[in-house]
Amino acid sequence: MKNIQSFLESQAFGVCTKVGEKLGFATSSIRLYFIYLSFLTFGSPVLVYLIMAFWLNVQKHLRRERSTVWDV
Repeated sequence: MKNIQSFLESQAFGVCTKVGEKLGFATSSIRLYFIYLSFLTFGSPVLVYLIMAFWLNVQKHLRRERSTVWDV
């Protein structure tokens, strides 16, 4: 079960994990709220999720590309 969970977390952009770390909530509860909200609003949070995933990916690449004075 842990292998499946780690695979899904690595392939699902890690948005819920990152939000959970920032806000101090359990990742599983954020995922449940996301699922419930998706059912209630007919899937519109999926768009928000994809935007957040894109933004996290951009931030990751920007942090990796920066160099400091000491990297010479």
